[in-house]
Amino acid sequence: MQHDEYRHHLAPLAGSECAFDEAELQRRRSAVMAAMRATDVDALLLTAPADIFYLTGYSTFEVSVHSALVLTPERLLLQVPSIEVGPAVTCTRVEDIRSYRWEGLAEVLDPLTEVLGGVGECIGIDPWHGSLRQGVLDALRQRLPGHEFVDASALLHGIKIVKSSAELACLAESARVTGLGIEAAADAVRAGATDSEIAAVGAQALHQAGSEFMSMQPIVVAGARSSVGHLNHRRRPIAAEESVFLEFGAAWNRYTAPMMRTVVAGRPSSQMLEVFDACRRIYDALLPAMRPGNSFDSAARDAEAAFESLAREAYFSGVFGYAVGAQFPPSWVEGSGFIARGQSRCFEEGMVFHLPLCLRLPGEWGIGCSDTVRVSAEGGVPMTDNPWSLTAA
Repeated sequence: MQHDEYRHHLAPLAGSECAFDEAELQRRRSAVMAAMRATDVDALLLTAPADIFYLTGYSTFEVSVHSALVLTPERLLLQVPSIEVGPAVTCTRVEDIRSYRWEGLAEVLDPLTEVLGGVGECIGIDPWHGSLRQGVLDALRQRLPGHEFVDASALLHGIKIVKSSAELACLAESARVTGLGIEAAADAVRAGATDSEIAAVGAQALHQAGSEFMSMQPIVVAGARSSVGHLNHRRRPIAAEESVFLEFGAAWNRYTAPMMRTVVAGRPSSQMLEVFDACRRIYDALLPAMRPGNSFDSAARDAEAAFESLAREAYFSGVFGYAVGAQFPPSWVEGSGFIARGQSRCFEEGMVFHLPLCLRLPGEWGIGCSDTVRVSAEGGVPMTDNPWSLTAA
């Protein structure tokens, strides 16, 4: 059976795995179409898995292959390789699904040229996302010399950053499951255990509570390794009095509400408590600053003031918050907004940010504690339930 025939036989299952009803998906597409009209974009060519999911519900664990969505005022075309026909049919209600042989990349161009050639001259793309293959883009430019391919990344980001009630419900479930996983891991922290053993306990709790495959697996590092950002568990034993950094994020309909905790395998030192208190001061400064009408830059300045006493001693990334939503590996960062200096966008109700407050003393240890926070009329409201303690319950 060929992939086209397979797609035909799957028709009775169309949409059966879709995480959202058609009204929610149509709301999103209508908002995008309005933004396209306002910016004179005639068509969108989207290749990022999270963008395709946002507009269609298409979900898969295979995100390394070329897939594309073309959105025009008259058309919605979903293009996937033959191995992705099943998810394309069952996870979406898109009628025009075009599949190509997995090994036949030359088959990608004709359907895209056909649809894009029939619209106006301005085609929006996201040139900053790695899913847009240079070969595909170069070939389309050659085939469509009268068309202009423009950076439309801000168009979709401006819509995705404000979450609907359906999205907030998914983030709330993720927050609940994330909390269960990180609590189980924290309870397993002890001298002599390995970082991998603690990660295993947390991962089991996440999956038992209902998490799907995650955009990033549980992060567990201890001691001096926790002073280095983005290392992970590697079968390393935990010593007495070491800090153990945990960062987890469960996936619920692809939505992730991450959380950080640091638990000491013994008694925290006075310096650890000092750094931990600084994380809390930053957090307490951020929540009231995350109110509608206030800029991301202004909130970052308030947070910096709370961190000033340790600014020379401890490393901090400079990003006090990043927007989260529906994502796929290798990251749960949505990319639509960052709470940092120079970011002029203002908060709106319904935005959701993870506040990755981690201070690292190079070569010694790191202390990180965070929540995922929703923007309300009064300011930031935590969605995760972090106990904000350096010791397990």
